[in-house]
Amino acid sequence: MASTLHLPNPRTHFSTSYTDFCHGPTNFSLVSLPKRTQKVISPSKLRSVASCSVVVPTVSLESDNSSELASVWREIQGSNNWENLLEPLDPILRDEIARYGEFVNACYKAFDLNPNSKRYLNCKYGKKNMLTQVGLSNSGYEVTKYIYATPDVTIPIQNQSSCGRWIGYVAVASDSEVQRLGRRDIVITFRGTVTNPEWMSNFMSSLTPARLDPHNPRPHVMVESGFLSLYTSDESDCKFGLGSCREQLLSEISRILYKYKGEELSITLAGHSMGSSLALLLAYDIAELGLNTVDISNPKIPITVFSFGGPRVGNLSFKERCEELGTKILRVVNVNDPITKLPGVFINENFKVFGYEVPWSCSCYVHVGVQLAFDFFRMLNPVCVHDLETYISILRPPERQEEAAQEAIGFNFIEKARELLFQAHNFYP
Repeated sequence: MASTLHLPNPRTHFSTSYTDFCHGPTNFSLVSLPKRTQKVISPSKLRSVASCSVVVPTVSLESDNSSELASVWREIQGSNNWENLLEPLDPILRDEIARYGEFVNACYKAFDLNPNSKRYLNCKYGKKNMLTQVGLSNSGYEVTKYIYATPDVTIPIQNQSSCGRWIGYVAVASDSEVQRLGRRDIVITFRGTVTNPEWMSNFMSSLTPARLDPHNPRPHVMVESGFLSLYTSDESDCKFGLGSCREQLLSEISRILYKYKGEELSITLAGHSMGSSLALLLAYDIAELGLNTVDISNPKIPITVFSFGGPRVGNLSFKERCEELGTKILRVVNVNDPITKLPGVFINENFKVFGYEVPWSCSCYVHVGVQLAFDFFRMLNPVCVHDLETYISILRPPERQEEAAQEAIGFNFIEKARELLFQAHNFYP
């Protein structure tokens, strides 16, 4: 079952629905919101104001449900594929999704879009104070490493080669946060597409073998070539260039896992748009290499991906291998978001001829994981359909939604990025 919620504002609406891509279509039931003077629906139901591009100066990731998290964290991380937690949306899970969304949003808030800045297209702050500067001083996490990615794409009219740009960070839960979470959580977050080479990488939509495990290449496991290039390319033409995004991540994750060996650990990856694709590739890579098996006498460290507005990444074999490895993926999507339908708009996991699957359907792009779908659209600002702030705002408790609406300043990151980048590179697609 799924529910659809209609807001009083006739220009704005959203709905929540859940479906596992392994199953058939979902039935929909309608629920009308009461007037403001009436009592709202119970907290277990999702409630929201579908506001667009809301920026909150200081965000506390604490909630009334935090005391219960330590005892149920494995279920919240997807140990049972979020069964019975999405319809209705569990309050603890809702808070956790929003919390990880805030970590991803920190990548945007800290990203320097000023062409005149020395840190242009990099992080504006140092690792020690970055979370504080973006309003997450009470997050309970400490940033351990910044991650850079190098698109293997050159745009001739820009007369410059691609170089590594700040794309995310790695953070680890502090000792005090471990008590609340019930384990030592390792978070890796990725922002979405901003630079022109990154946009060009996104359009490299041909499937190519992942081949991330040198001992077992698995040529039938295929992923989008642009995402794979962004994940594995390095600055090989520079003497002191950066290693690939993959090399940076695997090295840091291995270091952290060894440092906290013997503790209860979890690996959580979160990303928006293109960043969710990198998160999924990293999750697959960690599991395929067996890095989450630090001690053979202990269970595997759970790997969870929270994807916000993410596109398809690989083929059916990639999906099946991720499931076989035990990687858990929760896809938070807006049904009106076109990015979530790419690549493979027409030929995908749902493609059939006269009701039957065609033999070559295994070569199509397929979504991975469990989907939590919303329906929000703002007629006055279509960019809202893919905006991370909107994704987060519909997950906030009602009291935080009201605070966010009052403090909104109308800043839209995507439009600002487009304006500044095109001015700096004199490039208009």
